[in-house]
Amino acid sequence: MERAAAVRDALFGTRVTYSPKVFIPLTSLCRDGCGYCTFSRSPARVEAPYLTPDQVLAIAIQGAQAGCHEALFTLGEQPEDRYAVAGEWLSDHGYGATVDYLAAMCELVTTETGLLAHSNAGALTSDELSQLRAVSPSQGMMIESLNPALIAHRGAPDKTPKRRLATLEAAGKLAIPFTTGVLVGIGESPRDRVTALRAIADLHIRYGHVQEVIVQNFVPKPDTVMRNEPACPEDEFLRTIAMARLILPPDVHLQAPPNLSEDFGSLLDAGIDDWGGVSPVTADHVNPERPWPSLGRLREVTEHHGKFLAPRLTVYPEYSRRPERWIDPGLRFAVMDRSDAESLGRDDPGAMFPESHADAKNVGTGAEVVQIGRRSTVWSSGAEFTPVDLVPSRTRGSPGRVTDVLDGVASGQEPGVDEIVTLFGARGSEVAEIAEFADHLRSQAVGNDVTFVRNRNINYTNVCTFKCTFCGFSKGPLSLNLRGKPYLLTLQEIATRVREAWDLGCTEVCLQGGIHPSFDGDYYIDVCRAAKEAAPDIHVHGFTALEVTEGAKRLREPLEKYLQRLVDAGLKSLPGTAAEILDDEIRAILCPDKIDTEEWLECHRVAHSIGLTSNVTMMFGSVEEPVHWARHFIRTRELQRETGGFTEFVGLPFVHMAAPIYLKRGARRGPTWREVVLVHAIARIVYDGLIDNVQASWVKLGLDGVRQLLQAGVNDVGGTLMDENISRAAGAAHGQQLDETNLEALVHGIGRRLRRRTTNYSNIEDPCRQGSPAVI
Repeated sequence: MERAAAVRDALFGTRVTYSPKVFIPLTSLCRDGCGYCTFSRSPARVEAPYLTPDQVLAIAIQGAQAGCHEALFTLGEQPEDRYAVAGEWLSDHGYGATVDYLAAMCELVTTETGLLAHSNAGALTSDELSQLRAVSPSQGMMIESLNPALIAHRGAPDKTPKRRLATLEAAGKLAIPFTTGVLVGIGESPRDRVTALRAIADLHIRYGHVQEVIVQNFVPKPDTVMRNEPACPEDEFLRTIAMARLILPPDVHLQAPPNLSEDFGSLLDAGIDDWGGVSPVTADHVNPERPWPSLGRLREVTEHHGKFLAPRLTVYPEYSRRPERWIDPGLRFAVMDRSDAESLGRDDPGAMFPESHADAKNVGTGAEVVQIGRRSTVWSSGAEFTPVDLVPSRTRGSPGRVTDVLDGVASGQEPGVDEIVTLFGARGSEVAEIAEFADHLRSQAVGNDVTFVRNRNINYTNVCTFKCTFCGFSKGPLSLNLRGKPYLLTLQEIATRVREAWDLGCTEVCLQGGIHPSFDGDYYIDVCRAAKEAAPDIHVHGFTALEVTEGAKRLREPLEKYLQRLVDAGLKSLPGTAAEILDDEIRAILCPDKIDTEEWLECHRVAHSIGLTSNVTMMFGSVEEPVHWARHFIRTRELQRETGGFTEFVGLPFVHMAAPIYLKRGARRGPTWREVVLVHAIARIVYDGLIDNVQASWVKLGLDGVRQLLQAGVNDVGGTLMDENISRAAGAAHGQQLDETNLEALVHGIGRRLRRRTTNYSNIEDPCRQGSPAVI
């Protein structure tokens, strides 16, 4: 057990996974008669041969409302071959076989609720496995034992070793992520167990498809042939788990059910890294006398053993990250929609259903998305729901890789890509540990002031020739009808808005828009002049790296010369937007015709060289993984070390609701709240000593979210953003104006002081007591 636990720790660190699921017992009729089974029943003992579609859907909806990700379909094997009533029911409902009905119900559940089906239909033919592959991203069948002489399997034609192994091999040939396992204590010998585990290992080595192996202990049940047999001895069970960990290839996950052991924490000591499916809604219909532990109890026991709990999907990350090989095209979005950045299950509490949208309401220069159908209550960026409290937290777990990285940073080491990715893998109290560490660095760098700037957004056009797949704001000839009407402000309209902003107490205007086909580079210079003529003392913060690079290209001017002309016209700083993710692997998906990573970095390098400041932004939560966040941090950190021109980091959580890439089923539904906390906290850690200010986007997160981030390394809440349209066009619900009175109350409530600042972080005294309106 010590050897097995060490192997597990080396492979998976402090993380232990589980699948939040509902149990859907499609039919308990079965042609097999296993000596230990209470799930299988005769027709006289069931109300109906099969659950109806309405019954199936009712269970699934209950699971989705409870935050489950998996619909586990359990059923007997081919009952129509044994019971006429089963065949008649199927025929009356238009199905030729149980597998046909199972496939239809898997599809129904995923379509209506978003739950991912895991079909556990027993020994199947290649054609049957292939049929289910299109509707169930993972499948399963226990090997149990390969000893053909076991009394337990007499009267069970589907439990012959040849038939079980043939199914497992066929699943490998079809590239089906598969769950299998052994049943311990049904009369088999230790050698039999090794034989079965080695057979599983050999098939996985050949096909790579065994995502997890279950080691399950036999528990005798009343009304079964084996009711008087002894239960599997605990030491035999633990020894078999440890043997499995040592025999199986390292990429196979190992699971044992927590509800079949009194002291289920000992299973962790034996080397498991997964608890299997645990349901907050339905009983274990195979072992109904053994209730699931509550999620709170499961988490408590896991953390007591120095591990942290993480939900997963029916298909493990190693498989969902390679969907072209392992996931049917029709299921790839369903898997992605419930995934976090590590391809594990999203961990925000609440109901989660597939989203459907109607045409947006036009609100002038932007649009508000209208959602129809079942409503999710789970938090997402831009939504009106309050995120779960992760920060601050008093709980602490045992040291692990995360603590090692933080200790290294505390001793003066600079985190690289691998260390940053480790931090992004934090779960449970590790998240609070990172947040607390980041907040200490914040206090050292900038003290207890929380800063903001009074500003106005002027998005001068939503017409754009570029095709960023995430943008719900820009309007092009092929754009979806979710972005308002095409518009282009005149220079006079821009000047009027600048003057209004100045009169209302703004010190900054932020100028951004689409790349209009009629623009030449002189347009941006004209905009700067118009702004400065309207309010000579206002700070012009404008034009993304894409806009200035494109402007220089259209004029065929060197970038440095063009930027200097903008400075002469009144430009003071560049926003860091258009960065998205500074990794060309991801940019090829998000913005294939936009500037690449090096062009973005070079634009800011040149801007800094002529005295312009700028900031680092990162839009996260769409298609990328933590390694891409780490690369983004490292590349911008190196440029800051070179130029010193970045004033702040701004995290921009992807708002998915009306983003074209999401509506076209090509992205996740934004980051989880845990990921939002980590991005801001880790940014503080990575940029420590180089970029002093870390900003939270209240437009995308709301003030409840900002409150937590201010205790996780953030010291700035950005601008009041009068007329913010870009996030709203993507579906954000947090409005267009910041209520400074509410912000001041929030900041004081956590023991901090609110300060108004300039764009470049000079303080303006007494921000809320100068006669300017509290809401602008």
